[in-house]
Amino acid sequence: MAAGCAAGGFRLVHMSTDYVFGGDARRPYSERDAAGPRTAYGRTKLAGEQAVLRLLPETGYVVRTAWLYGAHGPNFVRTMIRLERERPTVEVVADQLGQPTWTADVAGQVTALARSRAAAGVYHATSSGEATWFELAREVFRLLGADPQRVRATTTSAFPRPAPRPGYSVLGHDGWASAGIEPIGDWRLALRRAFPVLVAAG
Repeated sequence: MAAGCAAGGFRLVHMSTDYVFGGDARRPYSERDAAGPRTAYGRTKLAGEQAVLRLLPETGYVVRTAWLYGAHGPNFVRTMIRLERERPTVEVVADQLGQPTWTADVAGQVTALARSRAAAGVYHATSSGEATWFELAREVFRLLGADPQRVRATTTSAFPRPAPRPGYSVLGHDGWASAGIEPIGDWRLALRRAFPVLVAAG
């Protein structure tokens, strides 16, 4: 696709992920930080990024995002809304840190980027702030009017995954300033804005 865009003189926005990083940082990953994926999934996403940036040095955009939720498809927030109805308590991982991000906000960033004259390169489209899955689940319960104490903390080892999540997935947003585009705001505010849509989706 990148080669086709290069041949036709088109711009391309390529979606990527926090999995391109190793997940062992202690400060937000900058758009300029070296990648270090630890899974096959992360390595393939990084290969896509590199192809776009190599073939479209002036017109290729890589937009990394993470911890997505929205009204469509399975996601963590919708799962918590359902489990609040079905279970007296829920165990949620408390040793992974990231940025819960509404898909509608990501769509807004991509649209703004495509309409801008921003320099080609890497941009991070995640909410501001940071949280664990445990903190996110408790916030969902609060917004539902449920007791957040029903959410119990557990560890990543209790929920093994085929592609292990990075333990630290907080992304920095410096690239937006150079593009003249505001980054996505605080994750709690975004969740409150999204919540009526998420509840209505069931």
